[in-house]
Amino acid sequence: ARCMIDIVLEGAGRNALSTVVLSSLKEALAAAGDRPVLLRGAGGCFSAGLNLKEVASLDQPGMERFLSLLEETVEALYMHPAPVVALVEGHAIAGGAVLALCCDWRVSASDEKARLGLNEVALGLQFPPKIWGIVNVRLPSTARERVLLGAGLHSPAEALALGLVDEVTAEPEARARAVLATLAGHPRQAYAATKRAMRAATVALSEEARVAFVAEVVPRWVSDEVRARMLAVLKR
Repeated sequence: ARCMIDIVLEGAGRNALSTVVLSSLKEALAAAGDRPVLLRGAGGCFSAGLNLKEVASLDQPGMERFLSLLEETVEALYMHPAPVVALVEGHAIAGGAVLALCCDWRVSASDEKARLGLNEVALGLQFPPKIWGIVNVRLPSTARERVLLGAGLHSPAEALALGLVDEVTAEPEARARAVLATLAGHPRQAYAATKRAMRAATVALSEEARVAFVAEVVPRWVSDEVRARMLAVLKR
């Protein structure tokens, strides 16, 4: 298998997705070129989601920039031309769970204290359009409503049953590396072409959707109600 690289999510608040963390992930993916990637979090946690401290402080133009960076980073991960395996240790919540869903295979540690889920609806948040497309395609249709409308956080065993991860094991790193090596053993051109064919339409955004994003989604994220919910979460 060709040279595989580790990309590590690392930041304050359990690797919360700030502008800095997202930018460094985007740069690392660009630098990876067409090499296989193992995506993991630092310090025994994958990512607890967006950095709400930063997000709650943004004005409308700042929020538009932030959500655009989030979408670009998520798209780069989802469309990476080589295999990508997520090693999920600890929490993968909201934006963290989205990053895991973008990966080709997701291996979770069997840590009963860990929580995984997409709780955006509980925070009053609307998914940006590209992220909505990915989440909608990657979650099994049987679990989609429970995961998205229930907006709950689940143990790894429940996350497995709901299709948020592909397997749960006591030896997640060894298993994740083994899966990545297997996927990386396939002819790279066929892998890249098939992945692109399967996924490109999901992130292709109509002009209409882009306009709606700026007109509807961004204002929602900067609304007083949503800001109050974010600040309440931070106080917990």
